[in-house]
Amino acid sequence: MTSFAANRRELQKAELRADLVAAAHALVREEGYEGLTIRKLATRVGYAPMSVYSYFADKQEILMALAEDAFIDLARRMRQNRPRDPLEAVRAALAEYAEFGLGNPNEYRTVFMTEKQKPPIDKTFAEMERGNPAFQVIMERVEACIAAGKMKGDARAIATSLWTVAHGAISLLITFPFYPFGDPKAYVMRIGDLALAGLAAGETDPLTDEPGNC
Repeated sequence: MTSFAANRRELQKAELRADLVAAAHALVREEGYEGLTIRKLATRVGYAPMSVYSYFADKQEILMALAEDAFIDLARRMRQNRPRDPLEAVRAALAEYAEFGLGNPNEYRTVFMTEKQKPPIDKTFAEMERGNPAFQVIMERVEACIAAGKMKGDARAIATSLWTVAHGAISLLITFPFYPFGDPKAYVMRIGDLALAGLAAGETDPLTDEPGNC
């Protein structure tokens, strides 16, 4: 096989994989977790189910691909809004996270609230972290706050705490829509502000001495 033919084949594989991920996003938005099946995905893109298995071994691998794709889209949205004040830049990132989650509840529930039963095969923690650019945006803005003297402590622990708070608030809003939270986005931002105030008031220790897994 010539180099040109090999490159063309790789390009076609990448395009089909992208089509499968886009179709999976659409299925999740329309039908939620239960609507995402290999058979439905194959039908959506006009391929035989066995063709899908050559890209994704199971539903779990599709979910991981959806998560990586969602993080890329979320990071792009976050980077579009960066106020000069480092704390406001963190708040802006949290606001985009809230918009994303509340605006796509089915997708958020499926991608971010479905248990990941196994880590990606043959990927290090550093590789998985690079595969989450949205978290990298939060990390960068937390590091800017530390450099400006507005926060103290371990940047990853602070960023993880903020992610925990935002995810928890959005998850509650999605799963308990009947509870009187008030305006959904305002609620997420209120909880975020409480977390920011607490983090700014002291020094945050590292979560663990050992490297973790995404």
